[in-house]
Amino acid sequence: MTENIKRLGYFLLFIFVTLILYLTYLVMAEGESLARHPQNQRMAAKEAGIIRGTIYDRTGIELAETVWHGKSGERVYLKQGNLTPFSHVTGYVSQRYGSFGLEASYSKELLGLTEADAVENLLDGILNRTPRGNDLVLTLDTALQKTALNALGDRKGAVVALNPQTGEILVLASFPTFDANAIDNPGLWQQLNQDHLNAPLLNRATQGAYPPGSVFKVVTGTAILEQKILEPQDKIQCPGYAVINGQRIADNGVHNNVNFNQALALSCNTYFALEGSQLSWGQFENTFNQFGLSEKPSIGIPIRAGTLAAKERRNKSQLAESSFGQGDTLISPFQMALACAAIANKGTIMKPYIVKEIKKPNGKAVSVTENSLWLTATNPAVAEQIAQGMIAATNWGTATAASIQGIQVAGKTGTAETAESQGKGQPHAWYVGYAPAENPKIAVAVIVEKSGSGGRIAAPIAREIFSAALARSDI
Repeated sequence: MTENIKRLGYFLLFIFVTLILYLTYLVMAEGESLARHPQNQRMAAKEAGIIRGTIYDRTGIELAETVWHGKSGERVYLKQGNLTPFSHVTGYVSQRYGSFGLEASYSKELLGLTEADAVENLLDGILNRTPRGNDLVLTLDTALQKTALNALGDRKGAVVALNPQTGEILVLASFPTFDANAIDNPGLWQQLNQDHLNAPLLNRATQGAYPPGSVFKVVTGTAILEQKILEPQDKIQCPGYAVINGQRIADNGVHNNVNFNQALALSCNTYFALEGSQLSWGQFENTFNQFGLSEKPSIGIPIRAGTLAAKERRNKSQLAESSFGQGDTLISPFQMALACAAIANKGTIMKPYIVKEIKKPNGKAVSVTENSLWLTATNPAVAEQIAQGMIAATNWGTATAASIQGIQVAGKTGTAETAESQGKGQPHAWYVGYAPAENPKIAVAVIVEKSGSGGRIAAPIAREIFSAALARSDI
C-alpha cells in the first residue's frame, strides 16, 4: 500500500514538474509570438480601450490611423480610388478576422504594450487617461507607391524599389490589391478568399513565386566570373540555340560571336546555358545563397524564400535551364530587387527594412533602425563587370526602354516562360535595374504576369519609377 502511494506521488510530482517546465517554455520561448499572434483575443480585448498608434510613410503621410468615435476607435487606411495602396504592407486590424502585416507584427508597439511603455501605462491608469500607442515611421514612399500601381494599371504584377546604399525599402506594390478599410465586410472577406484566379490577398512583391527568366543572369554571371569558367572578353559562338545533354535549348536570336557583356546586353541564352552548365550544382547554389535568395529577411511582413530545383531533379540539363532563369527556379520580385541592389552596391547587400522609426505620440524616438551590412554577394570587380553588361543592355541591348535622357541607367530584362506560355499563353515580363549607374540611389524590380517581353512591358514601368524618384532631392 505504502509503495503504491509513493508511486502515485512520484507520478503526480512528474506531472507537476512537466507542467511547470511546459509553462516556463511557453512564457520564455513562445510568449512573444503568442502575444503578437493575430488571433490573440486578449490583445483584441486590450486594444478596445487604446488609441492605436499611427503608421506614417517616409514623408509624414498617414497610411493608417485610428479615428476615435466616443468610446471606440475605427482604423482608417490611406485610399487611392477604391483601394488602399499599402494594404499588403500595413495590413489590417479586424475584430472578426484578426490582424495582418505590420499591424500584426508591430501590434504591441502600436498599442504601447511593450516593456518600455510600462511606466506610462501605469500613469495612464492612475490619471484615468485613454492610453495611446506608439507610431511607426516607414521607409515607404506614398508618391512612388502610387506611381508603381498606376504604371501596373489593371495588370497582375508587382514593383519593388529600394535604396541599395541603405537597405531602405521605398516601394512594395502588388496588384491586385484590396480595400483594407472594408475588411470587416463578411461578403468582401469571402470574395477575397475565394478569388483564386486573382489572389488579391497575396503580396506578389514578397510572396510571389515566379521563374525569373533572364534577369537571373546577373546571378549566374556572377558565378561564371567568380569560378573563372571563362574570361569576360572571351567569345563563344551563338547559332541561336544550345544543345545540352542532347536537349536543344532555343535562344531569342542568332547572336554570333559574343563575349560576356554582349551576352548580358543581348540576353543570350546560349552563352549562359553553355557556360552555366559548366558550374557544379554546389557552385551554382552557393552563389544563389550569397545573394540571399534562399533567405527570408525579417522586415515585418511575410517573405517567400527563393528556391532551386529539388536535389533529385538536379542534372546538367536542369542546371543549363536554371542558368538563364528557367527550369525549376522560383523567386519573388523582392529577392530579385536585393540581387540587383548587390550589383549596384559593389557586391554587398545592405539589410533591408521597412520600419525606420518607432516614436512616442509626442515625437520622441523609441528606436531608430540603423543601416547595416547584411550579405556579401560578390567582390567589387565582379559586380563592376556585371554592371557594365547592364549598362550595355540599357544603352543598346534589350533594356533600352528603361533609359532616361541625362541619367545612366543599368538594367536587365527578362521574359520568363511558364507552363502556360509554352502553349498559347504569354510569358511573364521582368526587369531589374538601378540608377544613376555611377552613384545608385534606387534599385527596382518589376514583374508583370503573363504579359509579354520584359523589354517591352516591364522596362517602361521601371523608367517611370526611376524618373519619379530621381526628380526628387529626398530619395
